[in-house]
Amino acid sequence: MTKTLIRARLLTFQSEPLAADDHASYAYEEDGAVLVEAGMIIASGAYADVARNAEGAEIVDHRPHLLMPGFIDAHAHFPQMQVIASYGTELLDWLNNYTFPAESEFGDSAHAARIAGAYLDELARHGTTTAAVYCTVHPQSADALFAEAEKRGMCIVTGKMMMDRNAPQALTDTPQSSYDDTKALISKWHGKDRLHYAVTPRFAITSTPQQMEMVQALVREHPDLHFQTHLSENHAEIALSRDLYPDAPDYTGIYERYGLLGMKSLFGHCIHLSEREADALSDSGSVAVFCPTSNLFLGSGLFDYLRYRRREKPLRIATATDVGGGTNYSMLRTMDEGYKVIALQGEKLNPLASFWQITRGNAEALSLADRIGTLEPETDADLVVLDARATPPMRLRMARAETLAEELFVLQTLGDDRAVVETYVAGEAVKGSI
Repeated sequence: MTKTLIRARLLTFQSEPLAADDHASYAYEEDGAVLVEAGMIIASGAYADVARNAEGAEIVDHRPHLLMPGFIDAHAHFPQMQVIASYGTELLDWLNNYTFPAESEFGDSAHAARIAGAYLDELARHGTTTAAVYCTVHPQSADALFAEAEKRGMCIVTGKMMMDRNAPQALTDTPQSSYDDTKALISKWHGKDRLHYAVTPRFAITSTPQQMEMVQALVREHPDLHFQTHLSENHAEIALSRDLYPDAPDYTGIYERYGLLGMKSLFGHCIHLSEREADALSDSGSVAVFCPTSNLFLGSGLFDYLRYRRREKPLRIATATDVGGGTNYSMLRTMDEGYKVIALQGEKLNPLASFWQITRGNAEALSLADRIGTLEPETDADLVVLDARATPPMRLRMARAETLAEELFVLQTLGDDRAVVETYVAGEAVKGSI
């Protein structure tokens, strides 16, 4: 098996950076290298040290660019690619007017495959190597995304949507069919190569109590699976959820009743949580997923990132694009908007923390940090190479940048897919082939 020695400046995080000068939180090599073989990182560190054990390796030199672990997106909807930039609605009307009509087309396997391929191409163009993704209610949509990810050697967390009410007939299943379809997909795909199944009811509004019981059964029968859904994104959504489940103490309490909180449970949005709800998420180790571009675009509200991190019972947090309510595939653009959301609440997120979040931080939130999100040996070789001088405005700004933190903030604030020089998935360069 051929070895590849990738030379560049290296940055990987060891812990969450508490400030822009928290140098103990990361490892940086001005002249570094990563040695890759069979999709795995064999060694990383100073070039002189790694090169000693790289005899016969193919050498790829990305200097002076910055090499990091590949970006991770913790919440997205690949069937919504064709409704990005849909005008003029908030969440529930946006679903009814734009999302549901688009998702209804995914019973067509050829259409599902075409969009799945386009979606994974966009991830690679933007430096994202892992994503937690929602499909549609159609099993074909999950088959399509899993098949495309397997073909590319990509780490994906995904699952068929479960919805048995408050949606068009073309997008509804039944409690039993949703259970049966999900079981079949788990058997077919979960644990194959780098594929992870997520039990995926859209949200409480579109699932009856009978379907939620089936969700509960699936999670109990397969405790190693991820679970993903939406929570407290929009005030009208919260009110309708409470009307549909009047015996629950609050929106979070609906999921709590069915035993759906836990370390591998991903709750998209979580903007308007009560203290009791935040405590319940924290106590269970559940993950609140911050989706700044969609929260702003749909006018849903401001996620209080730093308060949730600092509270007596802190929340585990991930960040995500939420394509297609979210307006960009880029995790750089996502953290740029996240910075602004946090600034509107009188706080600042330091740039080291932003890049920790979209690499190791999101890997930890997905319970996958033993495989992705770092440059540690014996982990998967998912990498991104970044150029902070990719555009004329970036070059002008970088002429005055003096620190690594400044460079990262330039990438976050001015960068997009043009700043991504190359993306490696399981050691294979993929951006240049798109």
